[in-house]
Amino acid sequence: MILRTVAPSEVQSLLRDPVDAETLRRAAEIVESVRTGGLDALRGLAERFGEVAPGQPLVLSRDDMKATWDALPLADQELLTRTAARIRAFADMQRASIASSEIAIPGGLAGQAVEPVERAGCYAPGGRYPLPSSVLMTAVTARAAGVEFVTVASPKPAPITIAAAWAAGADQLLCTGGAHTIAAFAYGIPGLIERCDAVVGPGNRWVTAAKKLVSGLVAIDMLAGPSELVVFADATADARVVAADLLAQAEHDPDALPILVTNHEPLIAATNAELERQLATLPTAETARAALGNGYAVLAATPDMAVEVVDRLAPEHLELLLANAAAVAPRLRHWGGLFIGSGTAEVLGDYGAGPNHTLPTGGTARFTGGLSVFHFLRIRTWMRIDVAAEAQELVEDAVRLARHEGLEAHARSAELRRA
Repeated sequence: MILRTVAPSEVQSLLRDPVDAETLRRAAEIVESVRTGGLDALRGLAERFGEVAPGQPLVLSRDDMKATWDALPLADQELLTRTAARIRAFADMQRASIASSEIAIPGGLAGQAVEPVERAGCYAPGGRYPLPSSVLMTAVTARAAGVEFVTVASPKPAPITIAAAWAAGADQLLCTGGAHTIAAFAYGIPGLIERCDAVVGPGNRWVTAAKKLVSGLVAIDMLAGPSELVVFADATADARVVAADLLAQAEHDPDALPILVTNHEPLIAATNAELERQLATLPTAETARAALGNGYAVLAATPDMAVEVVDRLAPEHLELLLANAAAVAPRLRHWGGLFIGSGTAEVLGDYGAGPNHTLPTGGTARFTGGLSVFHFLRIRTWMRIDVAAEAQELVEDAVRLARHEGLEAHARSAELRRA
């Protein structure tokens, strides 16, 4: 059987360190070389890894991207435009959900200012497959947040990737990848790109390690690992659909994790049979079969037990192929992206239904969500005292609290505001 069957008691949380120590150590060397070596170090690494040829430009301008866009077939231009519009509509909804606001305080006002960062670096993988969808997901979202300058990076970008950067409104495209690109985002390269305030987007373990290293110097979205899909299905699920959806996730990467959770034992055997049948004609079968070796099927005695298992996993993607999917959805607490009902294929989310496809992995959905406009926004607070006489209770409380804490200078500063 392709998917081994495990008992609910054998299922462990997916929480893990997203980066192993050796990768982190080696990534630190790369990041430091770019920090100290600048353009020469970045070009040297890019040429070493076969991302650019000697003398080839590292950065494409808006004009360069436009030329690639113009050469693209009209059908592909329309595809990118439609997809970008759906992503933008969802991101605009998110942006409108939070606003600058204020409230009265004794003697004055306090409030929050919601403003975007100035510069964002948006990473899109380009190793195994070109991923124009990731360009759109990151750069369109940054633009919706109001970011002034957006740099996209993708190693050896295909024409469709370059065109996606144009459609997303990116200002420039860096034709490199890996840890050295994240370092370039974080530290800037004089004469090439300015340092970014936020660095986002999925990538391999080197990208993830570099993001961990520069976190704190710049804002990052998350430390993502290999992709995950849990299909939560019952007796009403079609084994062909279950298998197809698991394979769609498995073909991403040999390290991807496809999981079936069900309380209907015959579905497991039927899904395994379908996996074998569909693998026979799948061009990416070698990668998918390797990933299926990481996966498993969980046979739960009851629907309630299945819900508990799914929450324990807190997966990146969660599909509900259930007769009562809409009723079960509110009971589930931990997931990165939720796909409710048999018509809601996870791949529709991958390709721009609206919600972002850059999602938390490794069980981190227990405490964070997917990429959104909020990763590019700063929520800063302010206060203003206009009428000192009305603020005296606040002043006296500050004096007393400061002395309880042994901070006499704090107390004296507050006392100077006595009316």
